Amino acid sequence: MRVLGIDCGGEYTGYGVVEMHAAGKLCCLTCGAIKLSPREALPRRLSRIFTQLGVIIAEHHPDEVAIEDVFYALNVKSALKLGQVRGVAMLAAATAGLEVAEYSPLTIKSSVVGYGRAEKQQVQHMVTRLLDLAVPPEPMDASDALAIAICHLHTAGTLRKQRA
Repeated sequence: MRVLGIDCGGEYTGYGVVEMHAAGKLCCLTCGAIKLSPREALPRRLSRIFTQLGVIIAEHHPDEVAIEDVFYALNVKSALKLGQVRGVAMLAAATAGLEVAEYSPLTIKSSVVGYGRAEKQQVQHMVTRLLDLAVPPEPMDASDALAIAICHLHTAGTLRKQRA
């Protein structure tokens, strides 16, 4: 199974494609972040996210997409912008005919680190180890996206076993 994890953000939108082989081994196919300029108009930024995610989907052919669920935001304006980015990410997946799964930050951290209140550096460290990477993924948004994909792979595997 191959999953595209997306970490939505107003400045950087992280992405990571992870594949789980039959033996349970995880493999990172690609990761990175879509850098957005705050000087660019919001519709243009959203268009760039949609286009670049479409390219990643076309290149890596994920089976499913996973994104972080909405969380509490201190600022209403930031929450609205984040919601717009999430909507565009979901639209990119839906346009490609892919299912989208959503996970809370607590669930993602618990799945990858074993502790729901883990720091970003702990998540990055565990992602590096789980994927057997030579260097930690940068920027942090890329490692967060990989963590989202890993969370979905673990969750989907458990659900398949329960159904069987």
